[in-house]
Amino acid sequence: MNVHDKAYDLARAIKECNEYKEMKDIRAKVDTEPTSKTMLEDFRKRQSEFQEKMMAGEMPPQDEMEQMQKMYEVLALNPNISRLFDAERRLSVVLEDVQRIIAEPLEAMTK
Repeated sequence: MNVHDKAYDLARAIKECNEYKEMKDIRAKVDTEPTSKTMLEDFRKRQSEFQEKMMAGEMPPQDEMEQMQKMYEVLALNPNISRLFDAERRLSVVLEDVQRIIAEPLEAMTK
C-alpha cells in the first residue's frame, strides 16, 4: 500500500462528497453576484489578517472584533452567502473527522 496513492484517493473522495460539491456550487452562485463576491472577498481578507494577528500572539482590539462580527452578520443576511457559510461549516466537520482519523496512529505512539 502506497500512502501517497491513498492520499490522492482521499482527495478525490473529498471532491466527490456532497459537502464539497454543495459548497462549490453555492460559491459559484455567490461569484456571479458582483456585490456579494466583493463583500465576501473583503471579509475573507480581513478574517485572514485577523487570524494572522492571533497566530502571532496578538489579541486584536475589541473594536476590530466587533467590526468583524458585524461584517459577518451583514454577510449572513445574504441568502447565498449564508448558505455558503453553512456549507463551509459542514465541509469543515468532514475535514476535521478525516484529520482525527489520520492522526490516530500518531496518537497511539505517544501513549
